[in-house]
Amino acid sequence: MKHRFLSISVLLFLSILGCSSHSGKNAKVKSLGHIGLKPLVVTEVKFYSESLQRNMFMNVVLPRGYKKSDIRYPVLYLCHGLTSNYHEFEYVGVPEYLNRFDMIAVMVDVGNSWYVNWAKSEDNQHNNFADYICKDVIGYVDTHYRTIADRKGRAISGISMGGFGAMSLGLTHPELFCSIASHSGALEWAADQRKRMEGGEKPWVIWEQVLKDTVTRYRDIDIPGYSTFAERTPKGQPFLKPEDADAVDPFKLVLQIPKDKLPHIYLDCGTEDPLITSTRKFMQLLLKNNIPFVYGQSEGIHEEDYWGRELSISMSVQYAVMLRNIWGHEFPRYDAWAK
Repeated sequence: MKHRFLSISVLLFLSILGCSSHSGKNAKVKSLGHIGLKPLVVTEVKFYSESLQRNMFMNVVLPRGYKKSDIRYPVLYLCHGLTSNYHEFEYVGVPEYLNRFDMIAVMVDVGNSWYVNWAKSEDNQHNNFADYICKDVIGYVDTHYRTIADRKGRAISGISMGGFGAMSLGLTHPELFCSIASHSGALEWAADQRKRMEGGEKPWVIWEQVLKDTVTRYRDIDIPGYSTFAERTPKGQPFLKPEDADAVDPFKLVLQIPKDKLPHIYLDCGTEDPLITSTRKFMQLLLKNNIPFVYGQSEGIHEEDYWGRELSISMSVQYAVMLRNIWGHEFPRYDAWAK
């Protein structure tokens, strides 16, 4: 029954999307369910991170009616991809889609860190990015906003590198999140770095030629000392030995957590995206071990048009999962044969 409730929620949301049109000539654009409402306000927040020992930024989007209510809301944390930043989700529909959900959205920023605590930091940097998300960001949000400050009211989702980050953080800290999601996730990154180290190579973080850029190449990022690719790439090494990579590898972590403690898992990827191989491998691992999950694949490559389309689905799923956990409601089983 639990899974049926979730499936119905997703199908209902899909049907709403299917009836929508962005054409001004279509009479249905003002009809009930049209996802064409004015995007909600995105607020940029600057705060000091103890884990990174520096000021950081994030975007917060509050649900409609937040200011007029006194209730507490679940929170969806959104993780950007490699070479991107915390503005990414502004351009793929989140402020617009959030009109449909009574939850807070938090768009985090981690540079090109891969969302892990780096084993070695250089130039006096403090590159504890996993702690930054799980301690500093969550702590700030729970302190400054009316949140349901509990696992049942938290979900995390990500794109590409952020898909790895959401899975890795969610499986490293299953006590923090009831739902985790990956869009086009680079889910084998940690496993690939283990192989590199076993072969005597250093872990790969970003393309060398990218670090030579001296200008910002992604829109709207303008933070002194933290805007270019080189500035946003931590100095040091994320892992020093293969075991370091194992400790954040979703393929290993998902098998170490008791099934009743696992967050709900959502996966999707475009059929023309090279990273679909990683997503399918993870899906097969879940199938083999009888671990519940939701999976989707549809036409698309590794770019914003695909993510903007599919984020509407994952937001619906994760919102339903959080509500299910918040309510704690068990639907009675109907037995047609009972006397």
